[in-house]
Amino acid sequence: MIKIRKIGTLCIAALLLIGCDQPKSNSMSNWLGDSTKPSGTEPDDASYAVVVEGVDIRFPDDHQAHENFRHEWWYFTANLVDETGQTLGIQWTQFRFATAPQNDKSNDSNTPWHSQQIYMAHSAVTNQTRHFTDEKWSRQHPQLAGVEKHPLRVFVDDWQWQSQSDELLPAKLMVKSKLFSYTLNLTSTAPYQKQGNQGYSKKSADGKVASYYYSQPFIEVTGEVVIQGKRHQVSGNGWIDREWSSQFLLDSQQGWDWFALRLNNQTTLVVFQLRGEDKTQTHYAHARLMQSNGESISISPNDFSLSSTKQTNIQGTDYPTGWLLKIPKHKIDLTISALNPNAKMPLTVPYWEGPIVIEGTHSGSGYMELTGY
Repeated sequence: MIKIRKIGTLCIAALLLIGCDQPKSNSMSNWLGDSTKPSGTEPDDASYAVVVEGVDIRFPDDHQAHENFRHEWWYFTANLVDETGQTLGIQWTQFRFATAPQNDKSNDSNTPWHSQQIYMAHSAVTNQTRHFTDEKWSRQHPQLAGVEKHPLRVFVDDWQWQSQSDELLPAKLMVKSKLFSYTLNLTSTAPYQKQGNQGYSKKSADGKVASYYYSQPFIEVTGEVVIQGKRHQVSGNGWIDREWSSQFLLDSQQGWDWFALRLNNQTTLVVFQLRGEDKTQTHYAHARLMQSNGESISISPNDFSLSSTKQTNIQGTDYPTGWLLKIPKHKIDLTISALNPNAKMPLTVPYWEGPIVIEGTHSGSGYMELTGY
């Protein structure tokens, strides 16, 4: 059995990787060790699998868990409208992280209750006035949490992504919490989008940090959302990101700002920037225009600008909940606003996550994640 102290340390480390707020009393180096090793190597134990350029992402195999890597996630967001026209957002994320490399047999056991894999799930429902959140934790176990192949199922307890086959879609996403629940039907005929260079996604300008990363940003969603006992029939669009790696961010990277933008029914745009120690200093940035037919264009950081226009103070922390995004070469000039500026995720480690409204040269919706503030 993993000690509570060990679980706490891995929780913070895993959440730091995905961009959640950093512990205030310790630097990242104290938690994670030397981050200057080659891309994909683990600071404390090089026995984890390495992220290298040129590896082909394959479907449906890579929908599954990659237990030889230290961490990964299945990350879904949706912008929905109910029968009365009310706008709301859904977030579901399942994380996996390893407590030891797969080849570490020091605590090996034949019992299914022993596992080197820990799963954590986050969920939220957000409208203009309310923001409901919850999380679940579990060790890997066939009856508790994990990823199943035939058909694909990603689950922690009764929170689950249940596919109809080995493919990611079509699927049903089911979450039940104390104040909210939802059952969503998810379908898509669009090709997957491999981020970065054919799925090899750099997270630093020098390439010392990287992950494998693909997306499906063209998901059609229908279903039911229940908020404090009231049922809402909903429809809209969803987006899932899949990412895995064995390396954390650099010591000099303090958090990130991430945007999933739906410009129209055929075009989506992902933009993210990793910030330096100054919080206002951009350490690394990336953008990619994606079409529903599978075509995509990578946009150089020199060809777009992203600037904050509004701050929202939540429990003593300022989050930039309004932004301007300009990509002149593609005639994109957007104002980005949070649907609910108070959409902070007050979980084990807090961060900001919520739906956004897009205005300007394009009108649409999307999702935003703000971390490290």
